[in-house]
Amino acid sequence: MGFIKEFKEFAVKGNVMDMAVGVIIGGAFGKIVTSLVNDVLMPLIGKLTGGISFTDLFVNLGDGNYQTLAAAQEAGAAVLAYGQFIQNIIDFIIIAFCIFLMIKGMNKLKKEEEPAPEAPAGPTQEELLTEIRDLLKKQ
Repeated sequence: MGFIKEFKEFAVKGNVMDMAVGVIIGGAFGKIVTSLVNDVLMPLIGKLTGGISFTDLFVNLGDGNYQTLAAAQEAGAAVLAYGQFIQNIIDFIIIAFCIFLMIKGMNKLKKEEEPAPEAPAGPTQEELLTEIRDLLKKQ
């Protein structure tokens, strides 16, 4: 019974729930960024580079001669698909930049917490002891 209670306390803590929401939103955000990269940016980059599709860039490590990555993979040839690696790097850079912008925006929206007003300065320990001594002398 103690284990189940302990697990329940752990599972419903705020940090775990916040993390779960973050993972879910992160997954959805990843899909949006992947679409941005694949459907918007990569065609533009391809246009600027003369129609080169990064995902089709590869080095054939086998003996055959293949025009496309798909043809080489279909034939079972050993290939070094560095174009997909380049695409993944671009994905990462865009995701990291978007997260940076989101955090920067959130920090601007977050109100600066005003420092708590300082407690009025009370008597020092020495002053209290002197006051106690004086009171005792009067008695």
